[in-house]
Amino acid sequence: MRPPYSYIARTAPKLGFKGTKRLACVLGGCMWHLVGSRRRLAVNAIEHHLNVSRVKAEEIAKASFIHNFRSFLELVLVGRIDEDFCRNTIKEGRPGVIEQIASIKGPVVAATAHLGAWEILAGMLGSLIASKQRDALVVVRRNKNEGLHELICHFRGSQGARVVDHRKAVFTVLKALKREGLAAFLVDHNCPRNEAIFLPFLNDIAAVNMGPAVLAVKANATVVPVFLIRDELGGYVFHVDTPLTPDQLQGSRDDKIRQVAEFYTGAVEKYVRDYPEQWFWMHKRWKTRPEGAEASRSHDRQ
Repeated sequence: MRPPYSYIARTAPKLGFKGTKRLACVLGGCMWHLVGSRRRLAVNAIEHHLNVSRVKAEEIAKASFIHNFRSFLELVLVGRIDEDFCRNTIKEGRPGVIEQIASIKGPVVAATAHLGAWEILAGMLGSLIASKQRDALVVVRRNKNEGLHELICHFRGSQGARVVDHRKAVFTVLKALKREGLAAFLVDHNCPRNEAIFLPFLNDIAAVNMGPAVLAVKANATVVPVFLIRDELGGYVFHVDTPLTPDQLQGSRDDKIRQVAEFYTGAVEKYVRDYPEQWFWMHKRWKTRPEGAEASRSHDRQ
């Protein structure tokens, strides 16, 4: 008997890029009008953390709803993101960045965010890295719904990247990194206090997941911020920031972990400020607070 997600796995990709874009406009618009709690959460967060007017915050938030739905739906298209698609369709933020990410020597930790076309990015990393006979891992949080989790893993891994549950990732990721592989992490989500380093992020203090930093330091990996941003024409632009190499880190192990976490958090903040309408504002990013600290103003409103 076929698994319960098999029908979706076979039929959803037929939507294509135009179909997912149209459906995202419909679903994003519906959620904007119907789910007032998420609308208010996003608008309040933008107004406070970007220090913009209420009108501007609403404009950014509404655009982000549509961008976010498009990102979720693009999950079904990961299988189409082969090496030819990457080199012929995706633009480079600066010349040579696609070759740069594919040719970095040694272990690599790629840090990205729920920004732009993050699901398409999973396909890129799979096709560019796995095609060169290197391990390519995408570390994700496990969905509570087993069927949905299987579906997500099916699509995210359809270009050769291996999807790893973040709670079971340590041994698997370290093994891959020691073989000079690449492990990609979404580093912008809220996390429990016992997994966090508290760092400045968008005019507030946020709980930053230190897991990717711990693994990078342990494996002596190069840390590379990578983002796939949509352009005004509906295409994609691949950005790779200047990497952080192990020899740039100083001090104790804890000092190095903090430096890595500060590095990827700073990169995410820069891109969120540049492309605020493409970030996942409806997420309760500042929910976890330092022990004894007052809730942020945005959290009070959530």
